[in-house]
Amino acid sequence: MRTFSYVPHTPEDRRHMMDALGIRDLAELFADIPEPVRLNRPLRLPPALSELELDRHMEALAGQNLDGSRLVRFIGAGSYEHFRPSVVDAIVSRSEFYTSYTPYQPEISQGMLQATFEYQTMVCDLTGMDVANASMYDGPTALGEAALVCCNYTGRNRLLVADTVHPEYRAVVQTYASGQSVEVVTVPCPDGGLDPHRLRELCDSTVAGVLVQYPNFFGCLEDLEALAQAAHQAGALLVVAAYPIALGWLRSPGECGADIVVAEGQPLGGSLSYGGPYLGIMAARRNFMRRLPGRMVGQTTDAFGRRGFVLTLQAREQHIRREKASSSICSNQALNSLAAAVFLACLGPAGLRELALQNFHKAHYLADRLVSLPGVELVFRRPFFNEFAVRLPRSADDVQRRLLEQGFLFGANLARLCPGRPELANAVLVAVTEVRTRVEIDRLAQALEGCL
Repeated sequence: MRTFSYVPHTPEDRRHMMDALGIRDLAELFADIPEPVRLNRPLRLPPALSELELDRHMEALAGQNLDGSRLVRFIGAGSYEHFRPSVVDAIVSRSEFYTSYTPYQPEISQGMLQATFEYQTMVCDLTGMDVANASMYDGPTALGEAALVCCNYTGRNRLLVADTVHPEYRAVVQTYASGQSVEVVTVPCPDGGLDPHRLRELCDSTVAGVLVQYPNFFGCLEDLEALAQAAHQAGALLVVAAYPIALGWLRSPGECGADIVVAEGQPLGGSLSYGGPYLGIMAARRNFMRRLPGRMVGQTTDAFGRRGFVLTLQAREQHIRREKASSSICSNQALNSLAAAVFLACLGPAGLRELALQNFHKAHYLADRLVSLPGVELVFRRPFFNEFAVRLPRSADDVQRRLLEQGFLFGANLARLCPGRPELANAVLVAVTEVRTRVEIDRLAQALEGCL
């Protein structure tokens, strides 16, 4: 088969371009680059392949990867495998949605604006908050933005962050704070949850906000009501990074006294997609409405009294008054938020509750199976939702490798994610969602027993 290089410019095209530039050959085009730093030889590349040969070569390379469809996954740690109803893709793949831009002109953007308004309404129902925005990048950056809202609202510059918050979320908060002269204090939680009594001791008149996760990074449930009371007693705000599926069954953070709720929206109709693009959810009480970053859609009436939707309170945004904006966030995650709205509308409150219960019961069934094995134990003795940490009697790396060879992606290695915590040596964070079957769970337990 003849090989060739695809060159879009003919010799005549190149001559015309060089004539326009006033040069005789391509060497003159690089005359400003010093001779010592030029390559002065052809690139060391293999001969060109035909398109068919290149397709086969790339398929062979891709075949060396173990993609998710070929593994039984028991891993979460921030990204979760949930069933995506076909209606989600059917709606978000419509051209009027996936090609839309930021709806600054309401007269031609009513469809997108209404979809975003419905999404915001659902987020408020889910979180127990009064207002929600749309356009946060993802869960970690939404938490960073919420942390700065705390400082802006209270006029204080210290944040208390439980070390049960996802380590990557904490790293993003630290990055946000470092450019704002804000001090971030990590609060140790050796038993897997933030102690309200300890928080009450640490909270003083310098603390702007307390940041926790619900369920937390280790899957444990925090006592949000007690934490909210401790924070409010010192005049600080409580920010909760929630797992949206869990809110289908657990008490909402708003009911427990949270001031701002953020979340990673990927579980709501989003795919794993190698880590993105995802969706940052943010909702808050009404008194923080003008301090929230990003865009918000409001409902109004037109000159004829008809229901309509507009971007509202835009003076908060960077495209209106950049120097006074609440944030420089300017993303358009509207397609992801639309997927979340379709997902929630498809399930409804009863369906979301059933989904949450399946996650809960399947995770507890696996936990019971695992702790019945010799030497396997739960790291934390606290209530959990669908994720939990187990300590193994041998090297977690070795166990994970052997299970991977049998087709199981067994959790996240906590020693790698949380270095410096000896109690997490050989500990694995395991997640179970509704897509896992009882047969798969039993097979994993049997396979793990064989590895031990």
